[in-house]
Formats: sequence, structure tokens, C-alpha cells
Amino acid sequence: MLLAGDIGGTKTVLALFQESGAADFEHAPTRKAVFPSDEFPSLEAIITEFLRESHVQLSGASFGVAGPVVNQQAEITNLSWVIDARSISDALGVNTILLNDLESIANAVPHLEAGDLVTLHAGEPEPHGAKAVIAPGTGLGEAFLVWDGQRYESYPSEGGHAAFAPTSFRQIDLLSYWLQRLGHVSYERLCSGIGIPNIYQYLRDCGDYEEPLWLREELAAAEDRTPIIANTAKSGDVALCVDTLQLFMEILGGEAANLALKVLSTGGIYIGGGIPPRILPQLQASRFMDLFWEKGRFSEMMYKIPVYIIRNPDVALFGAAYEALKAAQN
Repeated sequence: MLLAGDIGGTKTVLALFQESGAADFEHAPTRKAVFPSDEFPSLEAIITEFLRESHVQLSGASFGVAGPVVNQQAEITNLSWVIDARSISDALGVNTILLNDLESIANAVPHLEAGDLVTLHAGEPEPHGAKAVIAPGTGLGEAFLVWDGQRYESYPSEGGHAAFAPTSFRQIDLLSYWLQRLGHVSYERLCSGIGIPNIYQYLRDCGDYEEPLWLREELAAAEDRTPIIANTAKSGDVALCVDTLQLFMEILGGEAANLALKVLSTGGIYIGGGIPPRILPQLQASRFMDLFWEKGRFSEMMYKIPVYIIRNPDVALFGAAYEALKAAQN
């Protein structure tokens, strides 16, 4: 059995996968459980709880974590944990791998099936061309894959923290607004779950929109304002929320194109994270693809790049399991 995990500051998801052969495993986990991360002192404590009733023989373990991994150690945002792959290996008695959560998603990309994806643009993929992954969730993650002659190898990045580059006069005003308040304005500040409220605040303060009292009160009482803004936008009842979501999608289209250009992802770009599947009809009706293609002299090349939405919520688990399988085989 392979133990895989998707580790975040809010929740930790663990799963067991049955190996089915030398090069693969059963696609669906045999067991999966979700744990509130902040109710446990460490990842090891969650693993112990998860395996308590499972009398299985492990052949490998791998965990995708929300943050950079250095020397197989990682700290998780909003938690006091320090995760060390070596200490987990000692406890489990099997080789354990830590990888960035976007690298974990990228690991799964070559194995995704038609039902795991929604095609925004079919394009003309180049065989063995590089692939890119961008994932707006709570934050903004980015990764890429390169063909090594036999298979795709995934690589992490912290591209979501690169400086935001506006592509319209409204976005220039948005950047100016947040530069005065933050100094460094990254893409994550505007193109993620934490970014949607920042766009909303800018549009509200610009004076062109009316904020209904009920919405102001609801947002003031909420721990997470993003679902309220997004759901209100989808209803179409409040222009302030509709335009917030529209601007978010425009920024996402621009940055997805930036990533595609940087890694020359002629094999396709895959959009993951928790937000895109929830706003799929809005994405399909927005200017997202137009902004993806509008890259001047490279527009023709951009039009050939396939664009997919990853809608399988367990994609990070699958990617971690593939990493555990690869490590077990070596």
C-alpha cells in the first residue's frame, strides 16, 4: 500500500492506494480521511490516527505540502509544524518523500483522464511539449513539467509570489491602490482566495459601485469573505461582486499566459486549485481565453496551447501517490 497526503494549514487529507503493478496503482484510494490540521500537534500524530485501524503493509509514503520543501523539511503556513521526511520515514519504516503541493498536482497531470478535466481550449498540443500548472486556491501556486526522454518530470516554483504586472488601465489602478498599502504586490495578492477580497476592496473604494448594507454586514462577520463574494457574483445581483470576479478571471488569464510563455508549455496548461471548478460557467463566458491569447507577436503560438481546468478534487493526492510509487520502485 502507498500512503499519500495533501497537507495544508486548514486541513490534512490522507489516503491509502493499492499498488496494481510495477508502473501504476489503483486510481481510486482504498481509504481516505480528512483531518483538521490545527487540532493535531504534528503530521505524525495525524498519520498515527489514520493508520490506527488499518493493518496494512506500506511500501512508500509521500506528502504534498503547502509551502517550499528544503532538504526534505517543510513548514506549513498558519501551523507550528515542522515536517521532516526523515523522522516520518523512521516512524513508518518506509521511504518518505515531501514535495510542494503544486509539484504534487503536476505529478498527476500526465495520468489525468478525460473525466478529470474540462477543456477550455483544445489547441494543438506538441508531443512531449512542456506542461504548466497554475492553481488559484487560498494562495496561488505554479509548477511545470518537462519530458526527460521517458516520462514527464515535475518541478515546483514560487511564481505566484512574482510581482503583479497589470495589462489594462483598471489593473494599473488596482496595482497603484495596493502598492500604497503593501509595497510588494504579488500575483497571489490578487489572483487567489486571498486576492478576491483585495480586488473587491479596491473596487468598493474607487467609488464607482454601491455596496449593499446586507452584503457589508455579511462580509464583516465572515472569517472567509471569498465564497460570499464569488457566490454573490454568480447570482449576478450585485455589480460590485460581478466585476470583482470578472477582474479576477482577467488577471488569471494574463498570468496563465505568462507562465505558459515562461516555460514554453506547448504541451498544455492545466488550471487547478479550488476556485476554477466552482466558477467554471463564469470562466467559460469570460474574456479569460482572449486574454490568454493576446500576447502580441506570440499570439499565434499561444492559440495552439491547450488549456484545461482540473476538476478532480483529489489530484494532489494522486500526485503524491505517484511520487511514493516512483520512490518505492527505486
